[in-house]
Amino acid sequence: MSLLFSELSLRGTTVRNRVWVSPMCQYSSVDGHPTDWHLVHLGGLARGGAGLVMSEATAVSPEGRISPADAGIWSDSQAQGYEPIARFVRDQGAVPGIQLAHAGRKASTSVPWQGRGYVAPTDGGWPTVGPSALGFDDWPAPHALGTAEVADVVADFADAARRASSAGFQVVEVHAAHGYLLHEFLSPLSNRRTDQYGGSFDNRVRLLLEVAAAVRVAWPEHQPVFVRLSATDWVDGGWALPDTIETSRRLAAAGVDLVDVSSGGLDAGQQIPAAPGFQVPFARAVREQVGVATCAVGLITEPRQAEQVLADGSADAVMLGRAMLRNPHWPLQAAAELHAAAEWPAQYERAALL
Repeated sequence: MSLLFSELSLRGTTVRNRVWVSPMCQYSSVDGHPTDWHLVHLGGLARGGAGLVMSEATAVSPEGRISPADAGIWSDSQAQGYEPIARFVRDQGAVPGIQLAHAGRKASTSVPWQGRGYVAPTDGGWPTVGPSALGFDDWPAPHALGTAEVADVVADFADAARRASSAGFQVVEVHAAHGYLLHEFLSPLSNRRTDQYGGSFDNRVRLLLEVAAAVRVAWPEHQPVFVRLSATDWVDGGWALPDTIETSRRLAAAGVDLVDVSSGGLDAGQQIPAAPGFQVPFARAVREQVGVATCAVGLITEPRQAEQVLADGSADAVMLGRAMLRNPHWPLQAAAELHAAAEWPAQYERAALL
């Protein structure tokens, strides 16, 4: 029996298999609102057999967007725009999830196909914020958030979670990885504060724990909360795996149900030894040492590779990104290769792989 195509239950939510869609920015929103592109993109991935379809990093405030074309859920009208998308994903048998995010000092950029880089407020961008006045790479220094503004961030995440629930999402993930705001507070490379949110490890993890607790309260009790972490900054003196393990332990105690383990993104000097499955050992370490469910992500592209991640006990599920963009029906083809049962859409049954 294939583990990849076995169900996974977290709280009161059961996912039909463990092939999940990683959140991937589409840079196709209008004033934060989803468009037809999102319906077709996310709906197609659900139709293709994925168990969980995670929507892209969705900003909890306007200044939390990566680019002007980023998704948002800081208004009720944005949440309403997601209702038909979440409904269609559910109708295909998949679980709709949403990743809540704030880009911090890595905000106000152009979309990738327009030459990714910082966009000044005079050119349509906006002032960025961060834990300290330290810019990413050679970008301008952000505004260092005051204590009251930090509290506003917590409230923004909680409000966004409530809207996401009203839109019909069944899983929420807090984005605390890849160099965005919550990760910026975690890492000593970007956090030079001297108040209760900086300095010691306990202080640097404080904001993430406050956000996770607030989201857990705002989110339905019977549905799971995930957190995505960068296990390491890949830079000496930065955030590292032992920090991730201890933070995961505290997140689990706060009611987080799964840690989605990625890496990097905080510092332009990172040295990432990218190779197939290179982040899987991080997920395994968190799973073994904390006892919390984990998801592995990063250059997982082949069905038997994904199956082995689960068989080895390294993770409870895998998230696929580019592999799903290349082939939205990857799960259905993987099921055929692994001789596992998979439910094809009735409209496509004539093409089912046996």
